Amino acid sequence: MSVSAKPLLLVATSNAHKLAELRLLLPEFDVEGFVAPGQPPEDGATYLDNARIKARHARAHAPADGWVAGEDSGIEAAVLGGRPGVASARWADDGIAALLEALEGETERRARYVSELVVIAPDGEELRGTGTLEGAVTDAPRGNEGFGYDPIVVPVGETMTVAELGDAWKNEHSHRALAAQALAEQLAFRRAR
Repeated sequence: MSVSAKPLLLVATSNAHKLAELRLLLPEFDVEGFVAPGQPPEDGATYLDNARIKARHARAHAPADGWVAGEDSGIEAAVLGGRPGVASARWADDGIAALLEALEGETERRARYVSELVVIAPDGEELRGTGTLEGAVTDAPRGNEGFGYDPIVVPVGETMTVAELGDAWKNEHSHRALAAQALAEQLAFRRAR
C-alpha cells in the first residue's frame, strides 16, 4: 500500500519563522516558501487585503495544480488607535524599540496580534482563516523564543510574554495558530462537500 504525498502549499513569503510555524500548523500540506517575480507592494488597507495580494500574486506564478497562500499579520496597540497594524513589519527598523518608545509613560498597554491567512486552491477557490491574540505590551523585552514582537506581548490570562511561553505554546495559541485552525476547518468543509 502506497502513501500519497501531501499536497504542496506554496506560501508567498521568504520569512523563515513564518514558514516554520506554518509547517507545524498545517500538517496536511508540504509547506514551502514561494517568492514570485515582481512581488506586489503590501499596500492593502487590511491584513486580509495584504494576504489576498500575496496569495493572488503567487497564484498567477505558481504551477496550475498547486495550492498557494498569503499571510499577513501585525500588532495593534489600543492607545495608538491600532497602530502599527498592517504596517507592523515595516513600521520601524526595530519595531520592538519603536513600540516601547511610543507607549512610554502610558498605563493603557492593551494590544492584540491579528493574522489573516488566505489559501487559493488549484481550482481557484479562496479559503480564509483569521486569528486574534489579545494581550498587553510589557515595559521591556523578555524571553528568547518566537520572533517579531513576541518578547513584549503578554497574552490575556498569562504572566509571561509569548517569547517566554515559547514556541510550543505559540504553536497552539498564537494569532497565526488560530488563523491556521480556522483555515483547517474551511479545508475540512471543502473536503466534505
